[in-house]
Amino acid sequence: MFNKKKIEELTEEVEKLNSQVASLSRFGAMDAVQVENEITQLKSVKVDLERQLETVRQGLATLKKSLIETEEIAMLQEVGIYQYSTLLENSLGYADKIKEIEAEIKKHNLAGGGAITATNDWTVNGSASEGKKMIKEFSKLMLRAYNNEVDDAIRTLKPYKKQAAIDRVNKVEKSIEKLGKTMFISIADSYHQLRISEIHLTADYLEKKDEEREKQREEKLRLKEEEAAQKEFEREKEKLNKEMMHHQSVLEKATESGNVKAIEEEREKIAEIQKGIDGVTERSANLKSGYVYIISNIGSFGEGVIKIGFTRREQAQERIQELSDASVPFKFDIHAIIYNSDAVSLEKHLHNELEKLRVNKVNMRKEFFRVTPSVVKDLLAKLPDASILEFNERAEAPEWRISMQQSQ
Repeated sequence: MFNKKKIEELTEEVEKLNSQVASLSRFGAMDAVQVENEITQLKSVKVDLERQLETVRQGLATLKKSLIETEEIAMLQEVGIYQYSTLLENSLGYADKIKEIEAEIKKHNLAGGGAITATNDWTVNGSASEGKKMIKEFSKLMLRAYNNEVDDAIRTLKPYKKQAAIDRVNKVEKSIEKLGKTMFISIADSYHQLRISEIHLTADYLEKKDEEREKQREEKLRLKEEEAAQKEFEREKEKLNKEMMHHQSVLEKATESGNVKAIEEEREKIAEIQKGIDGVTERSANLKSGYVYIISNIGSFGEGVIKIGFTRREQAQERIQELSDASVPFKFDIHAIIYNSDAVSLEKHLHNELEKLRVNKVNMRKEFFRVTPSVVKDLLAKLPDASILEFNERAEAPEWRISMQQSQ
């Protein structure tokens, strides 16, 4: 015996067969020519459908690409790599453009300014004038709601969240349109685009202001570093002058006693001190001169990462020793020290050449790059005035290597 479920399945199968028979009977009533025509027509419909399907696929691919690009832009802007909508020289230029847009916005918000569209064919209790009054009041209310949302989005705007603000305003515009559908009330597209432009310009303005503040901060830091360098030169020069006075006094006594050996020794020491004083004077006069150093710290940052820095100190190793303090677990290894009369420009040149290999692409003061010392050596070889005082391809990293062996 069949159960109820089996009977239902058989009934459904019978219905399908009957449907197929009915469909096939249509062809049975046709002659060969009619069947051929029917097949040709079906093939044509199939081709059209395939063409439409391909168009839809292409459109979908374009939308996906656009979505990916938008997400990438948003991601880049979130980490500080901002893309300007309008390129202007300074924040004042953006401020002037924003004022122009604000003036246009005020014009649009005046009576008949075209900020909002609505039906003119509306009556209340048979009264056209009452209908116009109601439309006017509702239009004002919705425009005010829209403007409040846009103003809030601009007031809380962060440059890297610009797209989120635009999405928010677009949703508000759609909501207004949905709420006012009965009366055909909606925000005029021209006005909506004007406010979107305001968001773009405001984000650009805020980003440019941040850039200008960063440049001012860097300039203050540069002046502070130069001032500190000058003070260090003065201290160094004062120390050398004291040594000079001491050895000149010893020389006078040696000359009075006729001690030839002592006279010769003191003259050599005085000449060496004078050389040091001349060097300090030269470096003090040219604050761009100094040493570019290339160092690494495998234990702290891994292999294939180097730091390219600059110091005005007479002994570059002193600066490198400072970098190897308690803030890192292991000491830095020195790969190269290069003296240059314009070490500031040399450092900048190397940074620019290796820009794509920066570890931190947001904070330019973090001078770490994913590159080997030999690559930097090749770059230096192309420069005529890069005097490499020492070069080591391999990082010794003794503390790290011993630590690794003991941990195994």
